[in-house]
Order: sequence, then C-alpha cells, then structure tokens
Amino acid sequence: MPALHHDGTVFDCGFRVFPVTGDKGRSVIVGLASRGDELDRVKTNLVFLDALFETCPIGLVMLDENLRYVHLNQTLADMDGIPIEDHIGRSMEDFMITSDGGEYQRMLRAVADEGRPVVSALVVLRTPGRPDRDQVRSVSFFPLSQAGDTRPGLGGLLVDVTDREQAIVEATAGRQRLALLDRAAARIGTTLDVDVTARELVEAAVPEFADASVVEVVEWIDESEVFDPGMPLVTRRIAAGTILPPPAPELVGGLERVTYPPGSTIHETLRTGRPVCVPVNNEFMTRTVTHQARAQLLIDSGLTCLLIAPLIARGTVQGITMFGRSAARPVFTEQDLSLAGELSSRAALCLDNARLYNQVQEIALTLQRALLPTALATNPSLRIAHRYLPGSHLTEVGGDWYDVIDLPGGRVALVVGDVMGHGVPAAAAMGRLRITTKALARQNLEPDDLLTELDACVQEAGIELATCLYIHYDPRTGRARIANAGHPPPLVREPDGTVRIVDDVLGVPLGVGGFPFGTLEIELREGDTLALYTDGLVEARGKDIDDGIGVLRAQLAGAADTLEEMADGVLARLLPAGPTDDTVLVLAQVSRPS
Repeated sequence: MPALHHDGTVFDCGFRVFPVTGDKGRSVIVGLASRGDELDRVKTNLVFLDALFETCPIGLVMLDENLRYVHLNQTLADMDGIPIEDHIGRSMEDFMITSDGGEYQRMLRAVADEGRPVVSALVVLRTPGRPDRDQVRSVSFFPLSQAGDTRPGLGGLLVDVTDREQAIVEATAGRQRLALLDRAAARIGTTLDVDVTARELVEAAVPEFADASVVEVVEWIDESEVFDPGMPLVTRRIAAGTILPPPAPELVGGLERVTYPPGSTIHETLRTGRPVCVPVNNEFMTRTVTHQARAQLLIDSGLTCLLIAPLIARGTVQGITMFGRSAARPVFTEQDLSLAGELSSRAALCLDNARLYNQVQEIALTLQRALLPTALATNPSLRIAHRYLPGSHLTEVGGDWYDVIDLPGGRVALVVGDVMGHGVPAAAAMGRLRITTKALARQNLEPDDLLTELDACVQEAGIELATCLYIHYDPRTGRARIANAGHPPPLVREPDGTVRIVDDVLGVPLGVGGFPFGTLEIELREGDTLALYTDGLVEARGKDIDDGIGVLRAQLAGAADTLEEMADGVLARLLPAGPTDDTVLVLAQVSRPS
C-alpha cells in the first residue's frame, strides 16, 4: 500500500502484521514494513540464489573466516565425492589434497585476510572421496560483503576442468617425475659405500615422493646363496627416514634386522622383480609382519599404503626399498610404481658396485697384510715401533710397505716404500718389491747400488713407479748409510728433542731409469730416533706435504713418551679423523747394547 515519506513523497510499502502472545496471555501486535522496491530486490535475489544453488552446473561454496564450509551446492559435493552434510563445519583443507606445498591454502587465506579476489586459478588436487583420480579445478574466490550483521568469509566458484587440462596434468606429473629422477641420479651413488648409497636413496625419496622410506639389504649366509621364495628372508635395515611424527620414527628406525616369512609381500616382489603397492591392512600384517608390536607401530604410524620395490642388479638380489604414504597424500599410482622401479634399479646398481668394490678392497687388503711383515727382525741395538694403517673405505688399498732386515755382522737395514697405484695390482707389486729388497739387502750391497738393482727390477716387472727409502745401519760404528728413491725424507730426533730432516740424498723414483742414486752417511748416537713414514702420514688434499712434515717434526720434538706411545701420539696428531690413504710409520731408536 502507498506510504507517505516525511519529505512529502509517496512510495510503495509492503506490510506484514502478526500477533505475538506474551506471558499471562497478553498479546501484542508486531508489524514489519519494507520499501516495496527493496523487498522486490531481495525477493529477486533470493529466487536467483535458490535457483543458482539448485541447478548451477559449477561448484558453489561459502566459507567462513576460518575457511570452514558454511554452504555449498550439490555440484561441488559430487565433485568431491562427499555428501553436503559431511562438509558443513569442516575445513576445505580436509577435502582438497594438494602437493603444492600449501600454496592453495595461502591463496585462500589472502582472499580472506586482504580481500583480494582470485579469478580462474588452476589447482591440481585429489579428494578423500576420489582418492584414485587427479582433478584440475578452475577456482575463483571473493570476499563476502559483510553487510549488516552477515558473517565474514569467502564465496567461491569451482569448475572441474580435468578433461580439458588432462594433458597439462600428465605433463606436469611427468616433469615432476623426471625432475625427481634427475635429482636422484645426481645424489645416489656419489660414493662406493653401501650405507651412504642407501641413505642417499632415502633422502632422494623423502619427503618429495613419500612420507617414509627404508632400505634393507639381504643377509646371505654365503655369497653363493640365491633367493628362495619358500624360505624365510632375513634383511638388515641400513637406512631409514620419515617426516611423520612419532611413532613413525621408531617404526622405520627401530630395527636392525628383519625376518620375513615365506609368502610375504617381500617374497612376492623379489620373486617377480617388480614393485608392488599394498594397503596397510590386516592381510598385509598377517602375510608380512611377524611381530605384533611392530604391526601395532605400523598401524599407529599414520602410513596407509606402502610401495615395495626390489633391489636387483646383474641378476643378484641386493634387498628391498619401501616407500610409505599417509592419508594426507594420494595413494601410489602406476606412474609412481614405475618411478619407484627406476629409483630402485639405479640404487641397486650403485649398491652392487659398492658391494663388488668392497670385495675387491677386502681382497687387496688381505693380500697386502699377508705380504707385509708380521714380525720385524730384532736387533739389540735398535728398538722398533711400527704402524700400518690402510686407507679409508673410500680409497682403494695402496702399495705402502716397510721392513726391518737383519744383516751379517749385527748390522740392520730399515726400508720403507710406496708403489704408485691402488688395489690388488699395487699390493702384488709391493710384495714383489719387498721380497726383492730383502734378497738384495742380504748381498751386502751399498744402498745406492741396491736401489739401482731394484730400479732395474721395477722396470723389468712393468711396475710403473715406486718410491723407496733404504737405510743401512752398523751399530759397531754408529754410522747409517742412506739412499732415497723419491721417498719422503727420514727424520732424526735427538734425545734433547731436536729434530732434523735428512734430505740431502733425494733421488728419482724407481722405474724412471737412467739416473744414478747417491748414498749419504750420517752418525746416529745413543737415544737418537729415526722416523720413517709414507706420504699418507704427511700429505692430504688441500695440505702441502712440507707443511705435513713440519707438523710431524713438531710432534716428534715434543714427544717425551715411550717409543710405542710416541708412535700412537704421532698418528693421533696427524690423522685425527683416520687416514684417507695408506700410512706407514716406523720409529727406530738407537740403544747401545750393554
């Protein structure tokens, strides 16, 4: 009905009047009046919104300021695969699983906090209702007006453009897999150490590919043993990692050895040689996990699926690697199985290389120790302390050697040398040189003549290069005659702590040929200590050999211990982290016989 405004104008007005019964039976009349044009606008908007939420083919959503669902349409519920009523009051993060490092949530937060609309942004996601399907959605979000007492929050429109963007999804996933493989190829196998290689595989996979990972190698009773699907399998866990909270760290790192019963999932993947993906359920527990406590840890860890890949190289079963994901990630796909197979194949080859290298190292070290003297010759005029340290597991065994040889007339020869090269060839060449030197020494040759004969033997044997320091000592005269073929010079420590270097007789290494060797004679008094060594003691990457010899001189000068303690002190001072190359140290102290 028409109404009169106080300014004299007339406008249409809609009235709604109704009684309200109060206490004691008394009633009042309530009347509501609205401008007709405003009421028509509200009715029109409500009709439009109702029709929009009922029939719109795109997803519509209303979120509160904490990004929780307030209202959504059936289209969005169908896209998520979850009923409308299960959304209300829940966070959007609970239903949209992304792998963008939280970028999608930060985008929504910026709209809510700063009022900046987002139009047609693409996001790749999965939902718990559609865990086996990647979706691409075009999303637009805008802040709600907060007119009057309306709740603050966001409005959103979401369109499923998966079919349109499938090529982009596949290309993106492919690029991600290739990028992971590229990084893994650069990180896995940087050393020939089994444990390091296994850790590199875990670090390449967690957290980018999986929430947790372990690497286990098979413990064979002997080298010739092969995998038998009908027998229990014992593995040794050598690397593990997880980003999940406890008890997941205890699950992956709490075991050193694991036994799998026949018929387990591990047996299946080793039998077929192909990766398998299994859910963490009762069937998997029954087939594979033998200990109830470990099964409970697995259930409590949050892992919902496991991808198990064999480590097989050159037809040899090395072990297995396992990758695990929680419910916060999509389950593993066929493409993930392929990626895991490629990662495991590369790691298995690196592990096999490391295993073979370790075998060769062990052979070379065994050979070298067999060729080195087990007990040096004894002489009443000299007290001897000697040490041999093989290089680290990252360096092949070298050709360092030493000897103390009794000669007629109470004389004694001290020898230290180094065959260039590493491995079995160097160890074998070292053995030949040591035996030849011992035979030549007993012919009573002068030191320079002995090195000349030894040089000819080296050339005839095809040994590329070798160094040798030979000292002939006569206790009756106290004189020592020295010849040197390219070896670090000896040091002499006097009883008062003075240390001098004997470097006046340096010659070329053995095997060069065509250059004469010289002999230098020095006097050794009672209490003097000769120090013979190889370059592994004084030379290291980034450190000059002269600096190393200077440190050795200072250590010898300050030593006031017994000969054995002096040897241990020198090694502790110069090689605090252990040797990186083979190292020999021989200390010979003059002691006049009574």
